[in-house]
Amino acid sequence: MAKKQEVEARHYDVVLAPHITEKATLASENNAVVFKVANDATKPQIKEAVEAIFGVSVTGVNTINVKGKTKRWKGKPYKRNDLKKAVVTLKDGDSIDVTSGI
Repeated sequence: MAKKQEVEARHYDVVLAPHITEKATLASENNAVVFKVANDATKPQIKEAVEAIFGVSVTGVNTINVKGKTKRWKGKPYKRNDLKKAVVTLKDGDSIDVTSGI
């Protein structure tokens, strides 16, 4: 039983949250779901985590590294955090309801 809890915790460390935007909503019409993932996560790790957490079949994973923007607040510059997104394509017939949360 302890082994199963370790595996699930590792999966939740890979997939952080769903990324809900207009573009992600349009992608959901083509069986694709967008997630925020750990910056050091690999495509096989993301595929394994999504399949384990949601119980669906994944056909493809595309990743995007978004560099944090440099912004200014009260005249002082700061940098937003870097972000990694994963566009996960699901097998026909499978779906994930991202509005319910992980």
